[in-house]
Amino acid sequence: MSDTKNIPAAVLRRRGRFSLIWLVPIVAIGIGLYLAVTILLDRGPLIIITFRTANGITSQQTEVKHKNVTLGMVEDVHLSRDMSYVVVHVRMNRQGARIMTNHARFWVVRPRLTPGNISGLETLVSGAYIEVDPGEPNGTAETRFTGLEDPPAERSDEPGKNYVLKAARLGSIGPGAPIFYRDVSVGEVLSYDLGDGLGPVTINIFVRSPYDKFVEADTHFWDASGISVTVGAGGIHLELESLQALLSGGIAFETSRFYGQQPPIPSGAEFHLFENEAEADAAGFRANIPFVTYFQSSVGGLSRGSPVEVFGIQIGTVTDVHLVMDSSDTTKLRARVAFDLQPERVFSEAELRQQPDTQKLTAILVHEGMRAVLESSNFLTGQKDISMQYILGAVPAEIGREGAAIVLPSQPGGLDNITSSLSDIATKLDQIPFADIGKNLDNVLKSVDRTVSGPDVQQALRSLSATLADVRHLVRQADAGMTPVLKRLPQISADLQQAVAHANAALGEGGYGGNSDFQHSMERLLDQINEAARSVRLLADFLDRHPEALIRGRTSQATER
Repeated sequence: MSDTKNIPAAVLRRRGRFSLIWLVPIVAIGIGLYLAVTILLDRGPLIIITFRTANGITSQQTEVKHKNVTLGMVEDVHLSRDMSYVVVHVRMNRQGARIMTNHARFWVVRPRLTPGNISGLETLVSGAYIEVDPGEPNGTAETRFTGLEDPPAERSDEPGKNYVLKAARLGSIGPGAPIFYRDVSVGEVLSYDLGDGLGPVTINIFVRSPYDKFVEADTHFWDASGISVTVGAGGIHLELESLQALLSGGIAFETSRFYGQQPPIPSGAEFHLFENEAEADAAGFRANIPFVTYFQSSVGGLSRGSPVEVFGIQIGTVTDVHLVMDSSDTTKLRARVAFDLQPERVFSEAELRQQPDTQKLTAILVHEGMRAVLESSNFLTGQKDISMQYILGAVPAEIGREGAAIVLPSQPGGLDNITSSLSDIATKLDQIPFADIGKNLDNVLKSVDRTVSGPDVQQALRSLSATLADVRHLVRQADAGMTPVLKRLPQISADLQQAVAHANAALGEGGYGGNSDFQHSMERLLDQINEAARSVRLLADFLDRHPEALIRGRTSQATER
């Protein structure tokens, strides 16, 4: 008490004042408490994610993000007890806690280079991170998840619809393969399932909005993978959907020609996946009239999808080609070709309504000579098609029925027709007995040779030669004897003509009346003399041209000359 009294008042007052140095630890404690409270308030649940590998994941560095917003941090990474997978402990924040439901999906975003996609290149600088997709809302709370090895094609924040495709084979299509609509990528292949390995392959696809509105009940999908090369009359035609489809495969679809006439198709609907665009187009026609025809010649080059044409215009598609036993002769085989005709390829709906019944129309066409002919559409590749042609002089035939299909008579065509004709000609030539004909001809020639070289023929020839020599001698003698006579015939004719002239003059000078009997007699005599003179001239001319007539007489040949 006494000590206190002895201390100066100024000293007492200085010791009772608060020191500013204490503000530093107080502020630090406050900040620490604020940070602790903030961390505690922002702290979310601890979740466990399992992956096959920890590639790109690092403790206290790898973040969990959604739309590039951090929602958590990896706290620990270790192997499972059996070392078959990796266990990742992630501390989520308060924002991330709201989406931790059974609908959430996790995957690691890292650089990925696949034939169908290139992604995650930004992580080359920032490092890998875990992406989370919240999924559909109203899920149940969950803390254990199985991470995805590949990014999902379908996201909860991306509207669209899922569809199921059934195919006979998968081909080069795999997860991530693009879905094309008019060469625009509008979706992806999600997954596939072989099932029991005996039935069709199931392919799950996703089509983004707003392109999913083009998918209707009549929409057809086809495999657009690889390169399609067609060699036809127009040359070589090459089709490539895209470079991505060439590398990773792809699927394409086209809007139905009846778009807008049907209600929207719901998510999960099933469709058939056709092998190519030609089959998909053929299946897009509502009117498919089944036909069947049979061939007894090679159908090599004819396959499913081959065109059926009339005057070079496609009106149908071959649906099946296989061998069957001939119903009329069970010891023979023949090729059965089934095909569908699509009148919509040629006629409008109004024209189709005006057409008569298909069976009646077919019967009329067959009666007029219409036949199914197997034609070669490309000699380089051996491709063939069915051509409906009018055959001149075709054997009469009738149509038949096989269930709902109409059986159409066939006719060999192209090279097969030529080969068949040549075969028939060869068969007929083979039936001609050339050996017997040659043998008989040889016998005839031998007989003629014996006859000609015989003594009778030789004697006849010698006699004929002697007779001809006598005839020539006789003609020379006749010519020598008759030549003077023939030379005087013109002079005799001239003298007769001169005598007639003198007689006419004498009669005129005598002054006989024109009506006297003497005058008439003299005129008749003069006419006869003139006729004789003309005959002498004609005889002289005839003998001059045909002196042989003195011996042979007047023949018809000489008369014509």
